[in-house]
Amino acid sequence: LVRVVGDAEVSPSAKQLFDQLGEIAEVPQIPKPRGVRATLRPYQKQGFSWLVLLHELGSGGILADDMGLGKTLQTISLLQWAKTKHGAKLNLVVAPTSVVPNWAREIAKFAPGLETVIWHGPNRHDRQDALDGADVVLTSYALVRRDEELLAKLDLRYVILDEAQHIKNPVSHTARAVKRLQSERRLALTGTPIENRLSELWSIFDFVSPGLLGSLKAFEEKVARPIERGDEATAARLRGTVHPFVLRRLKTDVAADLPEKIEQEMIVELTDPQRALYGQVLTEVRKSVLSEVEKQGVSKAQIQILAALTRLRQVACDPRLMKLSEPTFDDGDSGKLAALREVLSEAVAGGHRVLVFSQFVEMLGHIRRALDEDGIAYEYLDGSTKDRLERVDRFNQNDQIPVFLISLKAGGTGLNLTGADTVIHFDPWWNPAVEDQATDRAHRIGQERVVTVYRLIAEGTVEEKILALSAKKRALVENVLSTDGSPLKGLTRADVDALFS
Repeated sequence: LVRVVGDAEVSPSAKQLFDQLGEIAEVPQIPKPRGVRATLRPYQKQGFSWLVLLHELGSGGILADDMGLGKTLQTISLLQWAKTKHGAKLNLVVAPTSVVPNWAREIAKFAPGLETVIWHGPNRHDRQDALDGADVVLTSYALVRRDEELLAKLDLRYVILDEAQHIKNPVSHTARAVKRLQSERRLALTGTPIENRLSELWSIFDFVSPGLLGSLKAFEEKVARPIERGDEATAARLRGTVHPFVLRRLKTDVAADLPEKIEQEMIVELTDPQRALYGQVLTEVRKSVLSEVEKQGVSKAQIQILAALTRLRQVACDPRLMKLSEPTFDDGDSGKLAALREVLSEAVAGGHRVLVFSQFVEMLGHIRRALDEDGIAYEYLDGSTKDRLERVDRFNQNDQIPVFLISLKAGGTGLNLTGADTVIHFDPWWNPAVEDQATDRAHRIGQERVVTVYRLIAEGTVEEKILALSAKKRALVENVLSTDGSPLKGLTRADVDALFS
């Protein structure tokens, strides 16, 4: 590559690093660090060991595993290893706003010894002291742009970009802001390091290993354009250059290490307008529900409890489901819709095909409009759909349609959708049997790929509370929020208080 772009274009430190990597025959296997409370699959152990190798060499890198393979867990293992071996030092993780709560939850679950601070909210500058004793600070791309000057002054061990395709435009404010951050090392996580143009790969490399690919001008003139014209020799040189710094495994590569079905809960933060409305609705329904429970007891107040829970779930999905005349809301006011768009963007770019289930037909309408805006093709099915089988056949037979939006009641049973390898439950159905039936549209006989199942859970809402209760109260999980007339079996007064607290 030096010969192609010119010796002066590639930084001396990058050339030295590449020479060091060229001397390594294989990646040494590193034991899982103490403090990580998870069993790493074989490919995750390899990924963690590769990250440690880059760390020891002083290099950055791109972990580009397929979605669902645990990039977050491998990265958390690296951070715990670095703290154990080298002592405490602050690390910054930058992620899409909708993904930040999930990072906090995963760190608390898998590495509780890592002190974590979320940098967000209008009063965040009042909490700067909290950064002093932290191991990890989590924030969003939007806040890196907004707080660029302050964050650029932090002395960091790592800056880690999740969904690093957010800096694919090298001249964007986001790319410039994250590249100003000062750290010993940098790591990018993305399932799609190249979506459309080779300059996207250059921009991510300019973050993780500045100077390795030369200047943008030289790269575009002497590498990108020849490759786009079919120059295989230049493509081979580029592959050889980036290979040591990129680790990418597809599900098909590690299928022997995987179960047939991978299930993940994705915790999503409410937007500020959504949170305000949720608090208002919660205050209203709590008063009426507790009043009915006092009068009639839990068993006779089930209709009121179900109605109240449905209203809270609607706000948690999208404030527009409440059909309020004032205030008005739009796409940007649903944290879940933003998270869904992030997941679908990565899934479609990675060649995955996705089933999206929701109980609320109106919610599917909002999702349809969002996909139209994003230019993502889809099939659609709800209870009013007449040509169900034709739509199923179109989806299964046409790889150019990556998404199928389905009403849970209309499409939860009786359909064979093995063209999909990813299932998203937008508003999880708390009867596991119903939810599993929907998932099994993709995960059934005839499916040759691993199926990944995501459940979007609104943080701090009734969804999360029912999830927490589920371990203790399986009867509650199997019955609450069901609209099939099932009573809320096993629901106690203490459970009601917890749900509406």
